[in-house]
Amino acid sequence: MKSDFERTHTIKEALALPSGTKAGIAGWIVSKSSIGGIKFAMLRDGTGYIQAASKKDRVSENAFRAFEQATRESAVGVSGTIRDDKRAPGGKEISVSDFVILAPAEPWPITKSAVKSSGSFLYDNRHLALRGRKVSSVLKIRANVIYATFDYFVENGFTLISAPTIVQNAVEGGSTLFELQYFGKKAYLSQSAQLYEEAAIAALGKVFIFQPAFRAEKSKTSKHLTEFWMIEAEQAFANQEKNMKLQEELVRAMAQRVLDHCSEELVILGRKFKFPENPFPRISYDEARTIASRSGVDFEWGEDVPTEAEKLISKQFEVPFFITGYPLSARSFYHMTEESNDKVTKSADLIAPEGYGEIATGGQRVHDYEVMMKRIRSQELPTESFSWYLDLRRYGMPEHSGFGIGVERTTRWLCGLKHIRGASLFPRTISRVTP
Repeated sequence: MKSDFERTHTIKEALALPSGTKAGIAGWIVSKSSIGGIKFAMLRDGTGYIQAASKKDRVSENAFRAFEQATRESAVGVSGTIRDDKRAPGGKEISVSDFVILAPAEPWPITKSAVKSSGSFLYDNRHLALRGRKVSSVLKIRANVIYATFDYFVENGFTLISAPTIVQNAVEGGSTLFELQYFGKKAYLSQSAQLYEEAAIAALGKVFIFQPAFRAEKSKTSKHLTEFWMIEAEQAFANQEKNMKLQEELVRAMAQRVLDHCSEELVILGRKFKFPENPFPRISYDEARTIASRSGVDFEWGEDVPTEAEKLISKQFEVPFFITGYPLSARSFYHMTEESNDKVTKSADLIAPEGYGEIATGGQRVHDYEVMMKRIRSQELPTESFSWYLDLRRYGMPEHSGFGIGVERTTRWLCGLKHIRGASLFPRTISRVTP
C-alpha cells in the first residue's frame, strides 16, 4: 500500500518530545479501545509504548477508517502531535492527524483460551509470543547481561576470542556430547571453549568468549537447555581465589547494569532482587551435603550436588554464593586438586539464590605436564586427541584458572523466571527443536 507516511521518531524519542511537537511514529498495535467519541490504540516499536488517540472530526475519512480497521499486531504509521496526558501510559500520547496500515495482521491467535488449552502453546507459537511485554522484557534484560559482560572484560584487559564449536574431544564428559559425522570422521558439538581458551592465554594473558554450547543431557529440570550461550573466561598467573573474585565482580557488573538500564522491565516482570555485595558467601561441598541432608535430600560424598539439593540450599541465600571444594570424582579431568588432599579440587560452583541454582562453574587447572598426563590416563581418555592440550604443559604453562557462566541461567535468576526456557529466544530442550 503506497503511503506518504514518514517515520520521524521512535516511540522512545517521541515520549521525550515537548508537548505540541509533531511526530511520525511506526509500530505495532498492542490493543485498542474507545471512550465516547475517542478511539485509542496502544502502539509499540521495540523502544517503548505509546497511546494514540483519534477523533473522527480531526482526521481524514481514510485515516479514521484505517484506525477502525487496524487489527491487533498490524504494523501502522501514525502522524500527529505529542501531548501531555497524565492518564496515558508514560504520561504522553500522540493525537492522530493521519493513520495508515503498513502491514495488516490476521486475527491474533494467542488468546487466553488457547493458552489454557495447552501447556506448550506459547512455546509452539514462540515466534509470535515474543511480542508480549514480559517476553520482550526478559530479552532486553538478557541483552544487558551480555552488554555488561563485554564492558567488564574489555575494561579489565581481557581479549575476546572465538573457539571452534566442532571438536574431537569432550570437555565436560562424553555422555553429554552431540555426535556428528565430519567428512567421514566422528566429531562433536562443543560443550565448552575452555581447552582453546587455555591455549590462548599463553598468547593473550586474559581471554573471554561468548558463544553457544551444546549438551546432550536428557534432563527435564527447570535449569537445563540442550543449546545455550556461555560466557567463559581464562586467566594466566591466576589461582582459584583470583578466579572467584573475577566471578564476583562480573556478576555484580551484570546486576548493576540490569538495575541501571532495565528498571521498567523489572517492574513489568514484578521482579526485585538483592544486589550482591562483595565478597559472596561461601560454603564447602561438605557443608552443602549437611544442609541438603537436613532438608531431606541425601547424596554420597563424591557425587555432584543433585539439582534438588542445590535448589533447597540456594533457597537459604538472598545473594549468589559459592560451593567450594568439589571432589575430583564430580569434576572434569583438568581440575587441580588441593595439595593436602588429592581427592578435593580447587574448584567452585557459583549458585544463584532463591532456589535458582548453579549459574557458573570454575576452577584452577592442572598446569603440570606429568600430572595432566597421569590424569588423562587414569580417566581412560584418548591421549592422541588431547596431544595438543598436553603440549601446552610442555611449553611454559603457568598456574591458571577460569570459569563458565550460563547466560540463560543468569538471566533466569535476574528476571525471576520459573523455567530457563523463558530466558532463550527460541529454546532447545530434549523435547523441543522448533520453531
